[in-house]
Formats: sequence, structure tokens, C-alpha cells
Amino acid sequence: MSYREQFIWKNRIALAIQCYQLTEHFPKSELYGLTSQIRSSCVSVPSNIAEGYGRKTKTEYIQFLHIALGSLRELDTQLIIAKEVKLANQELFIPVMGEVDRLQGILVSTLQKMKT
Repeated sequence: MSYREQFIWKNRIALAIQCYQLTEHFPKSELYGLTSQIRSSCVSVPSNIAEGYGRKTKTEYIQFLHIALGSLRELDTQLIIAKEVKLANQELFIPVMGEVDRLQGILVSTLQKMKT
């Protein structure tokens, strides 16, 4: 099985696309600020899942899943800040932030299952 077939990887790709679409609404003055940081964080999540999947041991994979979770929490923080400073219509944040919450729960659950 390839990492591309993994549920957690596929959902993180979809989240990255949502984040790119959201940040298109941000002011151009934020291109090197929160726009760049949000895009970097959202790409880091599936990238770390893919990298970990290619490692030799389950322990290494778990380590990369923890890194992905950290990036997801970083993304959550950046989205909260962007929403609070009103970089885009508040309604646009709702589905993305909801998906971040949902995916954090799935990733935490996955990590717990893998550790047992």
C-alpha cells in the first residue's frame, strides 16, 4: 500500500487545498506573513505523513505523525490569528477550522492506536 492510499494522508491533502483557497482571499500585504505560514503548515502535514510512511520502522512513522500533528496545531493557531485580525470574511474560516479540529482528533486517535 502506498501513502497515497492512506485515509489520513488524503484528508490532509484536501485540507491543504482548502487552506490555499482560503488564503487567496487574504490581502496581498499578507503574502509573506500569515498567507505564507498557513500554506507552509498545511503542506507540512501530509508531507510528514508521507515521509514517515516511507521510514523503516513503526517508531519512525509515529515520530513523523507527531510532527504532522504539531504542524496541524501550528496551522490551527495561524488560522485563529488570521480570523481574529479579519484577513478574510469570517464565514470562510468556519469549514477550514472545523476540518482542522476533525483531523486533529483523527490524527491523535491514529497515534494512540499505533502506540498500543
